[in-house]
Amino acid sequence: MPAYRSRLEEKLARWFELNGHQFEYETLKLNYTLSANYYPDFILPNGVILEAKGYFKPEDRRKMLAVKKQHPDLDIRLVFQAPYNTLTKTSKTTYAMWADKNGFLWAPSHAIPLDWFDEK
Repeated sequence: MPAYRSRLEEKLARWFELNGHQFEYETLKLNYTLSANYYPDFILPNGVILEAKGYFKPEDRRKMLAVKKQHPDLDIRLVFQAPYNTLTKTSKTTYAMWADKNGFLWAPSHAIPLDWFDEK
């Protein structure tokens, strides 16, 4: 029996099997798009967007990836209060590592590079 994501799913699968009902479990992958708006925290005169993050929640990470993918022309940079915090208690990935991996320039909030404010 596959690993189910919840006890309810497991309970239903057992019931289906006991009653002779055939089924597939999570064999179909469907893409979907959610529409939302993004309001950048700071826009510098040179067009650089600064997004300030204290706690970098999973939904914030998904949002930033979606915005970057849909607006590759924007120069979005992340400013972290604590760039070396890990994404979760069990993760080894820090906010800074996530930003590097996903192509975002980043800086700690106490040391934003002054050249970020220069004209392009």
